[in-house]
Amino acid sequence: MSEPTDGRLVLAGNAIVDLVMRVPALPERGGDTVSRDTAFTTGGGFNVLTAARRLGLPALYAGAHGTGPFGDRVRADLAREGIGLVLDQIPGVDTGFCVALVDDGGERTFATSLGAEARLTEADATAVLAALRPGDMVQISGYGLAYPVNGPVLASLVARLPEHTRVFLDPGPLVDQIAEEVLAPVLARCDWVSCNQREARLLTGLPDAHEAAAALATRLGPRTGVILRADAAGCRLVPPGGEPLHLPGRRVTAVDSNGAGDAHAGAFLALLGHGLDPVTAAEGANAAAAFAVTRPGPATGPTLEELLGFLDGDPLAARLSSALGR
Repeated sequence: MSEPTDGRLVLAGNAIVDLVMRVPALPERGGDTVSRDTAFTTGGGFNVLTAARRLGLPALYAGAHGTGPFGDRVRADLAREGIGLVLDQIPGVDTGFCVALVDDGGERTFATSLGAEARLTEADATAVLAALRPGDMVQISGYGLAYPVNGPVLASLVARLPEHTRVFLDPGPLVDQIAEEVLAPVLARCDWVSCNQREARLLTGLPDAHEAAAALATRLGPRTGVILRADAAGCRLVPPGGEPLHLPGRRVTAVDSNGAGDAHAGAFLALLGHGLDPVTAAEGANAAAAFAVTRPGPATGPTLEELLGFLDGDPLAARLSSALGR
């Protein structure tokens, strides 16, 4: 157990609108399929912020947002979840959106249209720095690092963060498209990197989860921890300066895997922020992600009450309840 941070999760990423379509299977190239259900939801970095906020960690959105129906929707959903804004909206351009196709196996496939969230400036980075306070944790997404405009701005922001600010990176599926001069300084400053198996393979060239987690931790050095998310198999955790650990997942019937990695990341950050040790925080994140995939929609991370109910009878529930004062 460590001391609570008394800080906030500050996400310098992208909150966008998802057009989620449930289909039996992806159509063949040039084909078509009929969606059984279609919904607009706020997604992207919103999912991480929501997962953390629902577990009691204060949160701020420090990304760009636009003027228009999608920007309005993002701001309304952030406000509903009690998540504050750092930057003013960009006039004349709307927030972007993503089409997410979810098949009967719960897998999702994306196509994204960029908007205001991809137009960060150095003035925005300066505003984010001014808004930070001791104990804050900053989350960076590989999506933003891959954007031609945002990548250099975010790398500059990370390089200027005060030492007391912990930095968390989710490399994302576009990690192999991030310029080395952008990715390298961010990796050098990170306190934690959380990725899935595909992203770990792209970063290390190793398909084996255990070997990839160990190799990534070696590359990053002893100050940086690694989480390699493996869906139902749980995760591989390498605490800063430690050895790889396998923390088993929880078997559930998946309804929608969209946002599961975000639920894991947000829960891990929230539990770390509450002062839990990395192993307990990662075990709690495994449970939060398992809960999330049993619900439709991208922002399905549990509240603390829902997480404790999901863990009813599990020793982890008692540990979380004791640590969080419930």
